[in-house]
Amino acid sequence: MEQKNLRTQKKLQFKNTILNAAAQEFKERGFLNTSISNIMQTAGLGVGTFYNYFNSKEEVLMNLVKNLFMQVEEKISAQTTKKSSSLELLNFACQLTTELIDNNRFILPLISSAMEYSDKPEQIPKNISPGFRKIFDEIIQRGQNRGEFRADVPADLVSELFHSIYQAAAFSKLQIQFKDNVNLKLKILIDGLKVGTNNNNFD
Repeated sequence: MEQKNLRTQKKLQFKNTILNAAAQEFKERGFLNTSISNIMQTAGLGVGTFYNYFNSKEEVLMNLVKNLFMQVEEKISAQTTKKSSSLELLNFACQLTTELIDNNRFILPLISSAMEYSDKPEQIPKNISPGFRKIFDEIIQRGQNRGEFRADVPADLVSELFHSIYQAAAFSKLQIQFKDNVNLKLKILIDGLKVGTNNNNFD
């Protein structure tokens, strides 16, 4: 039993080493320009070892994104238990997500269109939108149910707008830093979401 646990622990260690190396390479080279050879050289492991854990660098990317969003969801969940207003929660989620993207730019291909960046697009789910829309959708629905946000706008439509803001800021031609660009766009959207905003109702 002890030997089996040691093997499992070693496998997990190797997998995490590969993931950490991939994150470093994706940050420095970008997803498209990173090869499996680059990843394994940084990991200090043979290329053959890669295929004991992953089928492609696309699969590595999906694992990295999943891990990052699990961390985000945990932080948002912890914030929710503090009985913050939905507006405070939404602001917290926006800042957290902006920081996440700014520090991990390899996520951008998934936010925009992974199909344009990947040499194996069939291995990336078409509707990945890495967790953003689900997170925002839940917060917006919470705010609508509590009477804190306008109820005349469908929650999934608003969460779609939030999702598109990160894409727009990432490829913006304006001479504004990514974080500032996102924050300005978010302020406009959040102000329009508050109860009392004077706009026509949706049927």
